[in-house]
Amino acid sequence: MYGNTEEFVVNSTITTTGRGSRDMTLVRMTTAFVMSAIAAGTMLLPAAVQAQSSCKWYAATALKQQQENERLRCGFTGPAWHSNVPEHMQWCASVSPSATKESAQQRDKMLADCAKR
Repeated sequence: MYGNTEEFVVNSTITTTGRGSRDMTLVRMTTAFVMSAIAAGTMLLPAAVQAQSSCKWYAATALKQQQENERLRCGFTGPAWHSNVPEHMQWCASVSPSATKESAQQRDKMLADCAKR
């Protein structure tokens, strides 16, 4: 016996019991939680940066497509056809990357069809 703790071997592992062991277990659990939170935050940061970059691309593309719509006098209107960049960014942030890609592709197709007229 050492101080306020007792040590004994369980399956080749030293296990400590007593008041001090609970404090040490709490410290280990807190440390593990904090390290996990830091690791998760570090992994999420690149995803958030990538999403923001993707939305910037989407908003810039939507703006160029609207300008082409006006230049060609196609007359397309609706939620996808406007020059409000912050609104395009907000919509992009609320949907999946595949939805933004599909929307941009759909506008491209519509503009290509309009240009053939």
